[in-house]
Amino acid sequence: MDSLSQKLAGDRMMTFSRIALVAVLIAGGALFPAAAQAPGLAMLDRLEPGAWELRPRDGGERQRICIGNGRDLIQLRHPDSNCSHYVVEDGTSEVTVQYTCRGSNYGRTSIRRENASLVQIESQGIARGLPFQFTAEARRVGNCH
Repeated sequence: MDSLSQKLAGDRMMTFSRIALVAVLIAGGALFPAAAQAPGLAMLDRLEPGAWELRPRDGGERQRICIGNGRDLIQLRHPDSNCSHYVVEDGTSEVTVQYTCRGSNYGRTSIRRENASLVQIESQGIARGLPFQFTAEARRVGNCH
């Protein structure tokens, strides 16, 4: 084999090795979704549990929900779904989480903390086969009844 042929063969092997590594990393994430559910998100844990009012920015109808902790705000369009999470951003005042649920449901939610009882939420994704996107202010309004 001449040196050019050896170089091309080496380049192909390097490309194949990189593709194989990416495939292993992707498969590892799919096989171990719990690893993607990072224990962080301390900002959400500092939000007060209780009754919260969602005020959509588009003028839509206000809604009251009861949350046990701030993590309940991540999946507002998929509240009863068991989804795997991937933390995109985990800051002291803002978090962004992507999640995937069974079927073809998924979402990406960003939550910005104003204080322990006021947050700004932006979320988008697919729910029940249809796209959704919303922005809302969520404010704690009392205890759950």
